[in-house]
Amino acid sequence: MAAMTTRGAAAVLATALAALALLGAAVSGQARAADPPTVFAAASLTETFPKITPSARFSFAGSNTLALQIRQGAPADVFATAAPNWTQELYRDGLVEKPVFLAFNRLALIVPRENPAGIDSVYDLDRSGIKLVVANSRVPVGSYTRTVLRNLGLSSALRNVVSQEADVKDVLGKVALGQADAGFVYVTDARVAASRLKTVQIPVFAQPKVRYEIAVVKSSDDLAGARAFVKRATGPAGRKILAAAGFRFPKPAPPARPAKRS
Repeated sequence: MAAMTTRGAAAVLATALAALALLGAAVSGQARAADPPTVFAAASLTETFPKITPSARFSFAGSNTLALQIRQGAPADVFATAAPNWTQELYRDGLVEKPVFLAFNRLALIVPRENPAGIDSVYDLDRSGIKLVVANSRVPVGSYTRTVLRNLGLSSALRNVVSQEADVKDVLGKVALGQADAGFVYVTDARVAASRLKTVQIPVFAQPKVRYEIAVVKSSDDLAGARAFVKRATGPAGRKILAAAGFRFPKPAPPARPAKRS
């Protein structure tokens, strides 16, 4: 009888421990799901994304840097980039879910408010002695910059580059501080520092197609939360915030005309 009692007590204890383990796993899973999503986003989204979901955690940098970090296993839930090649490469390699369109942007040539070099046209960048700052060619804004110069027949202006930066915010900062005569950034970034900078118009024909994409990272501990962020960022609430900052979206198609009765 004593043996039976011991075996019974052991069974009860084992059942209780198993139940506690399951409860602990459930609580742990709920805690992870309750955590705000971690969003890796292009530096040019620094001012807008926190307004879309203030509770989220953000890491802003050059899209190329963030893509590398995701490949190396960084704990990201969402990836938003200023050039589709970075999201598409991760998608091809099975690291993110299918990317979706986020927004369009444009490039701007900025000069310090005082404009000591007297740059009034983008073609002035080819003058001798101009100090031009750009992002490096692996960063989306750096690649777009070189496309603009090539479209204008001004690739020779790259000889005036005095610094190649890691992201668009570094370019913006150097020009705003007067450490360079000019630099290429996004229109949305130029607006942020409008009190310290002037913008020189870039001809429309020279503008590259600046397309942003966003995707859920497959290794996310909270896929539902990550998908909810993407849905909000690409939905009406997110578009309203992005549009206010100067991002652009495709024009809606005109309503179809009713068919004429014969």
